[in-house]
Amino acid sequence: MHSPSPIETAAQDERFLRAALAQAQMAAAAGEVPIGALLVGPEGAILAETQNRLLRDNDPTAHAEILALRAAGAALGNYRLTGCTLYVTLEPCAMCAGAIIHARLARLVYGAADPKAGAAGSVLSVLNHPQLNHKMPIASGLLADECGALLKDFFRQRR
Repeated sequence: MHSPSPIETAAQDERFLRAALAQAQMAAAAGEVPIGALLVGPEGAILAETQNRLLRDNDPTAHAEILALRAAGAALGNYRLTGCTLYVTLEPCAMCAGAIIHARLARLVYGAADPKAGAAGSVLSVLNHPQLNHKMPIASGLLADECGALLKDFFRQRR
């Protein structure tokens, strides 16, 4: 199997995060906080494309990341998503970080940091905590300006 070069990985990361950003834009159009996620399998196949659905589903757990984990688990017939990468437009919260750990994801890529509730280092360090048994590489800041601007514009319009 071909191991991707850093350039190939960067191009793939941007392509997948742009798809997550498109999901976030759809969430905004539906009146939801604009967060989108994409879960990609070890062979590069998209297993889930999701967006926040808290308001539409009346479900406090309907974050884009949780929905992506659920859909990918159903697609693979396993809650362990080893070898999979999650792409999300905003740094995951503590709830999502816990689910990511339990899913045993191989990697996380997120756009904008969340200075109010981020659990990948901004506020909490749930992911890759030294006392937890699962660690993964985290790539942050890709398309951060675009992801952050979408959120800022959404909240500016709501005020």
